[in-house]
Amino acid sequence: MNWGIAAALGAAGTSAGAASARLLRRAEAPVPVIAVTAGTGAVWLVFAAAGVSRWLPFVLAALAVPLTAADLRHRRLPDVLTVPAYPLVVAVAPKPLQALAGAAVFGGAHLVAHVLAPHAMGAGDVKLAGALGGALASVGWLALPGAAVLAAFVTAVLAASRHWRDGVPHGPGLLAAATTLVLLRPG
Repeated sequence: MNWGIAAALGAAGTSAGAASARLLRRAEAPVPVIAVTAGTGAVWLVFAAAGVSRWLPFVLAALAVPLTAADLRHRRLPDVLTVPAYPLVVAVAPKPLQALAGAAVFGGAHLVAHVLAPHAMGAGDVKLAGALGGALASVGWLALPGAAVLAAFVTAVLAASRHWRDGVPHGPGLLAAATTLVLLRPG
């Protein structure tokens, strides 16, 4: 463990969190800047200290912290972070072509769910699912159904935790599932 590298990655995560918070403010989905900035930096520091050597978990964490905050607070997953997630994920995916196929499969499945029950899942969830599907498929196809089940479980826990007036946010479940499964992949 090189603490200098871990500290540098923690600082880089802090910068990524601050940039994301600024983007979300411009997209009219402001999030707690200090929490998102410090949270992203802390996750990156923990990943580095734990020896995570692949970039994909760091990219997912840079998306997960601010998008979770935005979805919990505003019930929105703004395009300013979901759309750029696609090229970011593909750029750091261990298998870029498989990532593209996974984005189509996972995003497509969520699109079907959105079309069939638009009040159950928003368009932001569909866009996010595509990018996360790329991350998941690039580490293994079995991660896609695993993530769907884990995301549904996290969403059910959120539903049980309080009364959500405008529906339960699904983004936090998607982000937690994808990040967890990508982290569990050996190598």
